[in-house]
Amino acid sequence: MQHLSHPPPAPAGADPSDELKPDAPPAAPASSDAPAPARKRRGFAVMDPKLVAEISRKGGKAAHSAGTAHEFTSDEARAAGRKGGLASHAKRKRAAEASTKPSGER
Repeated sequence: MQHLSHPPPAPAGADPSDELKPDAPPAAPASSDAPAPARKRRGFAVMDPKLVAEISRKGGKAAHSAGTAHEFTSDEARAAGRKGGLASHAKRKRAAEASTKPSGER
């Protein structure tokens, strides 16, 4: 196994402008009041919604016929919904707990 090492120092007569330098950060827009240019839509966003639905339908059928599609059972769906609910309300719960503690405790 070969170990990577730092490149050797430049010769004494070498031009300092030959050294590699990081790219400059992108320039700030001239006016912060001007709206950002609209982004071009790509991929499925450009396609006709009916065509996207047809492609999705074919993908779903292929996944089911190959046996790689996952269908949630009621218990799996219930567990996933509970997990999402707990995650989305965790911040609110922490804020409520913090407001009930005395100001000296953390």
